Amino acid sequence: MDKTQTKFPTVTMYGIDVSKMNMKETVQHLTEAIQHKKTHQVITANPIMFMAALNDATFAKAMQSAELVVPDGTGLVWAADYIGQPVKERVPGFDLMFELLKVANEKQWKVYMLGTTAEVIQGSSAKLKMQFPNVQFVGARDGYFSENEDMQVIEDILKLSPDLLFVARSVDTQEPWIYKYKHKLDIPVMMGVGGSFDIIAGKLKRAPKWMQKLRLEWFYRLLQQPSRYKRMLDLPKFVFRVKKDKHIITEKR
Repeated sequence: MDKTQTKFPTVTMYGIDVSKMNMKETVQHLTEAIQHKKTHQVITANPIMFMAALNDATFAKAMQSAELVVPDGTGLVWAADYIGQPVKERVPGFDLMFELLKVANEKQWKVYMLGTTAEVIQGSSAKLKMQFPNVQFVGARDGYFSENEDMQVIEDILKLSPDLLFVARSVDTQEPWIYKYKHKLDIPVMMGVGGSFDIIAGKLKRAPKWMQKLRLEWFYRLLQQPSRYKRMLDLPKFVFRVKKDKHIITEKR
């Protein structure tokens, strides 16, 4: 595969290049990546992930090495604006996945779904097959496998040659796992989708539009999953850190 990547505008935050492209441009960029068979790890980033990167060198490496990091969290949109390098708009990972599936439906691309529980992955797969009948959903399996099983999972995926791989695992596993194996997988688009399958399957609900507009999706998620409160504490920490580091945040690391 040709690994030459198309250049696009970015803002650097803590050594991680975040795309300034809007949704339409992002979808076009990834469509071209699939058409030209260019390997892309896509990270839909938020402040929690940035705080993890600041505290974990392995996680930071995964984010720094990704071919495309989009500003999913509203905190990143705020941070880019605060340091004087605004992005065009927020690019929510959930919406990006669906926009890619629309293109996949037109072009009859192959999709593999990996992660979450067996019940959720099968439920979400069934719903997506109904919504996108021309997409070739070539495989779906749960994310509960050990490191010793990684190679078998990868071999199973490779046999099916998907154009898109959507991965839904825990925050500390998802991006590092894709980063570790992306060159072995060599799939045009590999994207972490977090809790997206849970929403599609109906296990979780997405915040209503008015809450999305008010940038309160994180709060709606917290109401559904109170156990996430410790993780949510990283949001104010991120704001404090950006304000403190305003003049050095864009320096390369």
